[in-house]
Amino acid sequence: MMDLGLSAGPDDADLIKDGSEASFMQDVVEASQTVPVIVDFWAPWCGPCKTLGPMLEDAVKAAKGAVKMVKINVDEAQMIAGQLRIQSIPTVYAFWQGQPVDGFQGAVPGSEITEFVDRVIKAAGGEAPGDSLNDAVEAAEEMLTEGAAVDAAQTFAAILEEDPNHAGAYGGLVRAHIAMEDLDQAEAILNGAPAEISDSAEVEAAHAQLQLARQAEDAGPVAELRAAVEADEGNSEARFELAQALHASGDAEAAVNELLEIFRRDREWNDGAAKEQLFTIFDALKPNDPIVLNGRRRLSSMIFA
Repeated sequence: MMDLGLSAGPDDADLIKDGSEASFMQDVVEASQTVPVIVDFWAPWCGPCKTLGPMLEDAVKAAKGAVKMVKINVDEAQMIAGQLRIQSIPTVYAFWQGQPVDGFQGAVPGSEITEFVDRVIKAAGGEAPGDSLNDAVEAAEEMLTEGAAVDAAQTFAAILEEDPNHAGAYGGLVRAHIAMEDLDQAEAILNGAPAEISDSAEVEAAHAQLQLARQAEDAGPVAELRAAVEADEGNSEARFELAQALHASGDAEAAVNELLEIFRRDREWNDGAAKEQLFTIFDALKPNDPIVLNGRRRLSSMIFA
């Protein structure tokens, strides 16, 4: 595995333990003087607790010792639950230097749990593991921009070994294979995306880029298609193919212009194909890209005119 500078952490038994009223002072208050301690208040009869607990444990393990976790069964620790005014479970509190510093109630998505753990670590002055991985993603993105797609793919893959649900690394790995013109592998990676991140912006963007790359394989000559459009400006099929060819040649802005012209002339042409293609291009680019911002504005003005 590629070294991302993330050292191995302590054994899981040192990170996660079952607590009680008798051990609360030692396990939580005293232990949190040096390392933040997350306390999971749960009960055997609590359905959401059974989902939240394992996800919280995974996030704590991933932090490799930067935070610890204590599980408290509220049925057996009613005095502690009363002192902390716990009214429903699951309830999670984070302690640092003997005091609660953060917390939440109810089951939350895995991404929010990771953010919570990172936030707790930062509150104690530590470096959250997510920060290191995000730095690695930025480095891999720079490699991809500079044309080093193979190196970028290796880095993205190494990040995913540390965090299989890192959407940025997953989308980056797909895009790296697209850059290497290995579209079948890119598609296979996309098809294997974990359910937790399958709808993320990064994975959706990679999916859009793969769709456009597939289209580029069959794109016709720009000059011939432009001539066909100039000969018959109402030929939406030729204009649509011109837009695909322009995008394949690297001119996304010109492709958007042609698609907007199709939509202006006949928004329902080919079951709204122009609008759908516009959204594919927008999804493949960064949300703040001027092409996206200008294209969406022009499209909206036509829709609501």
